[in-house]
Amino acid sequence: METLDLQSEIKALEKEIHEKKIKLMELRKTVPRHEVKDYQFLDSLNRKVSLLELFGEKDELIVIQNMGKSCSYCTMWADGFNGIYHHIIDKAAFVVATPDSPEIQNAYAAERQWQFPMVSTKDTTFKEDLGFVKDGYQYPGVSTFQKDEEGRIYHIADAPFGPGDEFCSVWYLFDLLPSGQKGYHPKRKINKRSNFDLTNNIAIQVNSQPEAIAFYTNVLGMEKVYSSNSETQLTFGGWNFYLEENEENKVFFELAVKDFEKTKELLVSNGCSITKNYNEKSLLMTDPYGLHFHIFEQV
Repeated sequence: METLDLQSEIKALEKEIHEKKIKLMELRKTVPRHEVKDYQFLDSLNRKVSLLELFGEKDELIVIQNMGKSCSYCTMWADGFNGIYHHIIDKAAFVVATPDSPEIQNAYAAERQWQFPMVSTKDTTFKEDLGFVKDGYQYPGVSTFQKDEEGRIYHIADAPFGPGDEFCSVWYLFDLLPSGQKGYHPKRKINKRSNFDLTNNIAIQVNSQPEAIAFYTNVLGMEKVYSSNSETQLTFGGWNFYLEENEENKVFFELAVKDFEKTKELLVSNGCSITKNYNEKSLLMTDPYGLHFHIFEQV
């Protein structure tokens, strides 16, 4: 077959696929919606949050049915959503739901610099009721919901995730290569040139904490997540800032490492000093050149 004929066949097939996708979307919209209960979850700060609360000020909600940190494929999908999250929330509320505990979610999200909200479905029937757990096995995908003026919640649609689907762009890019998708398996490691991963958590020691909070929120536009007697968490552009009252005015970055003991020995042998021990897998350090950081073992 000549090149011109091949190109014509490719374009015709692309048009056919596009038309079938439109038909599929229209068919999904005709499935009768049904009301669901207001499920109760835990957010990444271990606070109770309801399905209705996840809508925020939006009437539509997208819930990613993620299998958690144990699945490198689900992690790659979530990495992709992180890049377009600020676009998605212009249209609808968005949350990633995993069976992991809030503590694991919080550490893993920081390690991967995710900025979208997460909820733990642990000890709920949410995934089972929506068909994403069958016979004890989890399945990844996405569910969409809508709320009405009375606060009733309706389940609108579901779609499964899997290699080659339209929810993860890498597969289509790989398909354009001579080797295609063959032999590819996503890896968890982000920074492949270093044993360290920089998280999106930054601790700041400030003078006059109330005035500092007012400045960061009112002038710079940061958003306050929570405040306690010991610290305040602010968020800004996907980064988390933890403020504490301390006249030393140091700034601490956070590094996640795979082998904590080996890393600690490496840093100490190169002139770094331990300034505070939190536990056997978490501590504060300073290097000989002025950088202060928190290191912890990856979950």
